[in-house]
Amino acid sequence: MDPATLVAIAVLMGLAAALYTSVGHAGASAYLAIMALFAVAPETMRPTALVLNIIVASLATFRFARAGQINWRLLLLCVAGAVPAAFVAGGATIPGHLYRPLVGVVLWIAAVRMFWPRRIAGAGQPRTPSPLLAVLAGAGVGALSGLTGTGGGIFLSPIILFAGWEGVRRTSGTAAGFILCVSAAGLAGNLGSVGRLPAELPWFALAVVLGALVGTRLGVSRLPAGRLLQALGAVLLIAGAKLIFT
Repeated sequence: MDPATLVAIAVLMGLAAALYTSVGHAGASAYLAIMALFAVAPETMRPTALVLNIIVASLATFRFARAGQINWRLLLLCVAGAVPAAFVAGGATIPGHLYRPLVGVVLWIAAVRMFWPRRIAGAGQPRTPSPLLAVLAGAGVGALSGLTGTGGGIFLSPIILFAGWEGVRRTSGTAAGFILCVSAAGLAGNLGSVGRLPAELPWFALAVVLGALVGTRLGVSRLPAGRLLQALGAVLLIAGAKLIFT
């Protein structure tokens, strides 16, 4: 990879990490889109995105946890349903040319709601979901994660907010922990792909860590809840576009 391409990819990944981590996401969909834009080999893209996801989600989880912005009960229940569902769904065969655009449109609808002036349930007093409902929600998100090759935060965050299970900032922290678990499970399920990691990975990792340091600082304490919802809306628009147009 020539130096100019390396710098361009690293800068774009750092910017993506800053935006995504401000709402508790790790940015796998953005990293995949950036690598596709620069014609990185497909067999290299997925493991690279997963490793970067794990690095970024680990940092985001740590910083949100330190600030007390994670609902651990909700996280554990969602992960309990998500990991086995993601494993099973990862091996399913559904026509991508039909399924991915449909999911992308759903994300766009959720994004529009994030910009809507009416109050979102998650912006009020949280209400605790039943354990069964949280596990089922996690299973549904895990299945979507396995089918679409994402960390799942783009699906989990809107569900938590629209159901009113948690406030905006703690939703971001809970999503970060969820993405870390699902991404680690995804990589563990395909350890053979690690051998295809690029030599430039340390530079990409440095870029996303720097971006994540900025993004998590904004998400943990700087951005007001309304701005966080708008940032989440922007992330959903980007993720939806990737699913629809790739």
